Amino acid sequence: MNEMFVSERLPVLPLRGLTVFPHMMMHFDVGREKSVAAVHKAMSMDQRMFLVTQRDILVDDPGKRDLYDMGTIVRIKQILKMPGDTMRILVEGIERAELQELEAGEQCLFGRVQTVMEPEVNGMENRIEALRRQSFQLYDELLMLTQKPPQENLIALFTSGDPGALADHIGQNATFGYAEKMKVLKTLHPVKRLEIANRLLAHELQILRIEDDLNEKVQDAINKGQRDYYLREQMKVIRSELGDDEEEEFAAYERKIRALKLPQESEEKLLKEVGRLEKQPSGSSEAALIRNYLDTCLELPWNKTTKETVDIEKARKILDADHFGLEKVKERILEFLAVKKLKPDYAGQIICLVGPPGVGKTSVAFSIARCLNRKLSRIALGGVHDEADIRGHRKTYIGAMPGRIMAGIQQAGTKNPLLLLDEIDKMGADYRGDPSAALLEVLDAEQNATFRDHYLELPFDLSQCMFITTANTLDTIPRALLDRMEVIELGSYTDEEKLMIAKQHLLPKQLKRHGVKRTQLRMTDEAIREAIVCYTRESGVRNLERELGKVCRKAAMQLAGEEAPKRLSVSGKNIEEFLGPRKFLPDKLPSCDSIGLVTGLAWTSVGGETLEVEVNVMEGSGKLELTGNLGDVMKESAQAAMSYIRSRAEQLHIAPDFYKTKDIHVHFPEGAVPKDGPSAGITVCTAMVSALTGLPVRRDIAMTGEISIRGRVLPIGGLREKTMAALRHGIHTVIIPRDNEKDLEEIDQTVRRALNFIPVDHVDSVLQAALELRLNDAKEVASGNTDCLSIAIKEAPKKPQRGIRQ
Repeated sequence: MNEMFVSERLPVLPLRGLTVFPHMMMHFDVGREKSVAAVHKAMSMDQRMFLVTQRDILVDDPGKRDLYDMGTIVRIKQILKMPGDTMRILVEGIERAELQELEAGEQCLFGRVQTVMEPEVNGMENRIEALRRQSFQLYDELLMLTQKPPQENLIALFTSGDPGALADHIGQNATFGYAEKMKVLKTLHPVKRLEIANRLLAHELQILRIEDDLNEKVQDAINKGQRDYYLREQMKVIRSELGDDEEEEFAAYERKIRALKLPQESEEKLLKEVGRLEKQPSGSSEAALIRNYLDTCLELPWNKTTKETVDIEKARKILDADHFGLEKVKERILEFLAVKKLKPDYAGQIICLVGPPGVGKTSVAFSIARCLNRKLSRIALGGVHDEADIRGHRKTYIGAMPGRIMAGIQQAGTKNPLLLLDEIDKMGADYRGDPSAALLEVLDAEQNATFRDHYLELPFDLSQCMFITTANTLDTIPRALLDRMEVIELGSYTDEEKLMIAKQHLLPKQLKRHGVKRTQLRMTDEAIREAIVCYTRESGVRNLERELGKVCRKAAMQLAGEEAPKRLSVSGKNIEEFLGPRKFLPDKLPSCDSIGLVTGLAWTSVGGETLEVEVNVMEGSGKLELTGNLGDVMKESAQAAMSYIRSRAEQLHIAPDFYKTKDIHVHFPEGAVPKDGPSAGITVCTAMVSALTGLPVRRDIAMTGEISIRGRVLPIGGLREKTMAALRHGIHTVIIPRDNEKDLEEIDQTVRRALNFIPVDHVDSVLQAALELRLNDAKEVASGNTDCLSIAIKEAPKKPQRGIRQ
């Protein structure tokens, strides 16, 4: 039974969310007027007052029902004035007391309180020890979880053996709520109070463990976020110091994209890539790929063009100054300028320059760009066999880049350059695709306005570009691609053209390159002609330029010596001192007309060549043997000639059974060189007839033409190059198919003046022109009654007039 003391009247201070235990020190802030007045009243008395906890902390002016019955009588130890009307007080609990009555004074609350005593504990030592140990363990874990420093009197408290004081200490310093603390304060029995304190402490520890686990997870996330944030901030500072601000970079990308005034599709695509870049870590590989893509797109000349020159006379002067001849090419470029002047929005053209090596196909493209005032970008297609080289690689691949077309546009820096597609006939195809098929869109004026490179994935307008392609032959260019180009053929140069090119362009260029002044070296026209005829054998002038360079080097050796002459002169007589022995001797005609030997004409990739055909007739079983590394088409031409001769054996006065009793061997010299084509048909036929009849063939005549089994002479190609070869060989008369008569307009005037052309449409006309006897005299010659050479001299027709012979 609790022993009660006499009650006393004390100032009352209601506490909100706080509980004070006996013998415990505590400080708190006081701000309510009645509470401040209660403190002042207590200080005017004996510094004692009664502290009691409110049931509801939201009540500002509590009554007795709003307060717990049990509280603590305390003594005020210290008062500290705070800003405003608040104060901070330090109190020390004295003993428990129960609130009997509460009265409201004029300034503060007064209460009649009655102190209570704890009952005595006997015979519970073991239980108290167990509770004390449990409390020590729980409270130690509490301090560890709350990270509070242990108090100095804690060890003494836990070793004192007073369960009530231990429970009050736990209740005062534990982190559970004021309602749970009031349960400890109201319990008077020390052992039961310690049990309640331990139970509440264990419950609080469970909550703290969960809270600590949650805090640890949150802290890990925060730490990672803070670490990333800290590193990003460091990177920003570093970039700022280096002048590389990431935010400014993104803004700069957006400004550049909007400034280009691109179509909506392209602008949205690029802005989307900028958005993706902002979400990527700055050092990631994906960010580097996006940056490369954006930089490539922004470097393209989307709206930048160069102003074209439409001055036709100025362009003509530039073309004439850069190149000698090439009249067809020059005329076509001037036509383009004339149309561009009348119609400024005229779409770009696609021209294919075809010709043997060294005739100036690539250099003429540079001159065209200069006279048009267009930027030039050269794209070498030789050996290209991957479709991605034209269209580019998709940017998902490592090392992806735009194709050669867009790279050329980027290199030119303008939207309307001249793109030179060099060696378009040298492209290949394999399992990776056919690049010539990719060029179909590029070289189609109706489609290339929306060309999409695989890397860019954006439409780019190529319609304003001018395309010039070069090739040595049209045979390897696909038909669909060839159909999109306007073909201009550049034929072989004549010796006179080479002479003028050497004098006007090649020799001055080599003199400047080797540091030799024009006044120090003089090269006569005769010497240049010797270099052309005896040291080079080509359609172009590339080897001729090398030989002229060799002359300049030899001259530089002499001019740089100790006894240097003031001037050197190179002529036809002393050219061997500079170039060594002659590599090619001038072609000479046979000394007399020969039987079974005919000069034909052939076209090669380096120009025209003469081609001798030899025929021997021997006794045998009628075998036709063809040698000389011949192709199937040429073999078939020989078979066709044989069929014609058999059908005309009686008119030619040849034994009707010659194909049974005679072996015919047809040979083409230079057997290491492959030969093919139908244009040697009339040449083989003439040589066979000459060998079978014994009639000699004129040594100054050459021929070209396809033969049919009925003796018709069909048209051939490469007439310009073939006639040049005939002129170099010393030929005076050339037999050509009548259907090729129109092509004589394309032949150089120098060649036309030097050669006689005989257009024919049947082999009979060929035989009458090439053989020195009329066919009616063939029988007499074949019988051996007349000497071949004497008859040839006696019956030779008058020398034909220069020009075309009908």
